[in-house]
Amino acid sequence: MSFIRSFGAAAAALSLLLAGVPALAQEAPQIVGDWHGTLTTPRGPVVLVLYVTEGEDGALEAKVENANQAPGQMADVTSIAVDGEHLSWKIDRIGASFEGDWQAENHAWKGTFNQGGALPLTFEAGLPPPMPVVEGLDGLWEGTAKLNNANLRQVLRITTGERGTIMLIDSPDQLANGVPVEDFRRNGREVSFSLMGGVTKFTGTLSEDMTRLNGAYTNTLNDNVAEVSLTRMQGEAAAPKPPARPQTPQEPFPYTAEEVAFDNPAFAEVHLAGTLTLPEGKGPFPAAVLITGSGGQDRDETLMGHRPFAVIADYLTRRGIAVLRYDDRGVAKSTGDYAAATSADLATDANAAAAYLMTRPEIRHDAVGFIGHSEGGMIGPIAASKNSDIAFVVMLAGPGTHLDQLMLSQQRLIGMTMGASEAQVDKQEPVMAALFRAIADADTPEAGKAAARAVLTPEALAKLGVPANYDPDVIVGQISGPWYQYFLKYDPAPVLASLEMPILAIGGSLDLQVPAEANLAAIKAATAANSDATVTELPGLNHLFQHAKTGGIGEYAQIEETFAPEALDLVGDWIAARFVN
Repeated sequence: MSFIRSFGAAAAALSLLLAGVPALAQEAPQIVGDWHGTLTTPRGPVVLVLYVTEGEDGALEAKVENANQAPGQMADVTSIAVDGEHLSWKIDRIGASFEGDWQAENHAWKGTFNQGGALPLTFEAGLPPPMPVVEGLDGLWEGTAKLNNANLRQVLRITTGERGTIMLIDSPDQLANGVPVEDFRRNGREVSFSLMGGVTKFTGTLSEDMTRLNGAYTNTLNDNVAEVSLTRMQGEAAAPKPPARPQTPQEPFPYTAEEVAFDNPAFAEVHLAGTLTLPEGKGPFPAAVLITGSGGQDRDETLMGHRPFAVIADYLTRRGIAVLRYDDRGVAKSTGDYAAATSADLATDANAAAAYLMTRPEIRHDAVGFIGHSEGGMIGPIAASKNSDIAFVVMLAGPGTHLDQLMLSQQRLIGMTMGASEAQVDKQEPVMAALFRAIADADTPEAGKAAARAVLTPEALAKLGVPANYDPDVIVGQISGPWYQYFLKYDPAPVLASLEMPILAIGGSLDLQVPAEANLAAIKAATAANSDATVTELPGLNHLFQHAKTGGIGEYAQIEETFAPEALDLVGDWIAARFVN
């Protein structure tokens, strides 16, 4: 979905975490049983419960539950093992894993949880303690929070069960979902709770009929106050239907859709699975490999109910262009470790996909190209620069400017749509710039991590709006590592300048993640020597190429359109003019 793996985006991703496991032991660790632990994230504590059982054959099995964000919903652990006093488990479907060692004195497993970023986690025996019961407020509450110049939609979901009362907050315009609250209390008509580890506090008053809740969020670090007005949903409004997705392809299709799989010879553990759609009629056909944006994505680049790659594949295949889309390594049916991969590593996956297409008799081997969205629009040129067989490259909101500057621009534009004031962004930007520079200038990822840690002084943390008692290593874990360092060191210009095949680069005028004007100008300059380079800005489209009002990321889910018809036509016409007879 998004192009940048920023601190904020990584924190948002942690709201998807799960739970899980072990039992107890006295002398030697005994894993079978229930274990719980708490992750400290920038969005507040996430309680994981790991349930471990032993199968009939003696093999360990486990499930994980996110107890305070998705109670009762279990994720199957792909593999779990105890080697002496070392515990490891992983869930391939979401790229989550844990490695820890037995601490006999504390009767606990102490280690690290990893899901795109490393966080310390200790599992203690038993289930987590129940939450207090708050009576009379169960249900769905919706409204807004007015912060600076932004009106931010708010959704409160309150349920009471065996483990007490749980409230989760969605702030769609901040791309925050399922944020757990702490210290939830009601005293008569007065209601209070806190968020983000106590950084944000809410106090409000219920109406006499218990259908409205008015109050305010107060940020304890910067004294920001947001007025909040909420209404309790009744009847059908209490169970809203998800927005329609009218462009999602529906069977029967006037083409063939085939499940395929292929290996990446550069990485023995990477086996990629995908869908190849072949047009009706006699081939061979030109073909496009679709490359997803940042973060592990499935073959359809599924996001908020949208399946943009399914829409693109359907459109192009109907126009006589074969399309191969595949699950990223380590996602869905593909194997490999996505979290450990750089953009250059992912470029080898794209080239493996192109090589597979060139083994198919239905495909024109001189007309295979890449279509990459967001980070995929960076990966495509990298792959093409190392593969002389690639016939074309299409960049959908791919980067042309240097990546650290792009990230700073993104954070400024998106931050202000999320309620940050210009003064706050001005205060944070030098700290983020220093972090990016420290990571990029380091010779190794480990050196970059140490350099980033040195930047995060108490004064710097205060400018970022992080509590003084917050562990800076949690932030460093989200913005360091091989992917980040490669990303920040990468300069798109020389790679784009080296490409001799036809290039199409498009961007939306309302894209806040990869701002189109400066980005497309940089691509145009880099490809000036290419006689077949087309650079186009499409008015009114956001980063996902939807028709939008503001371009804010909170609009993505609410917009029914998945991919603008004029963007589809532009890509289809451009490829057809060059490669469709």
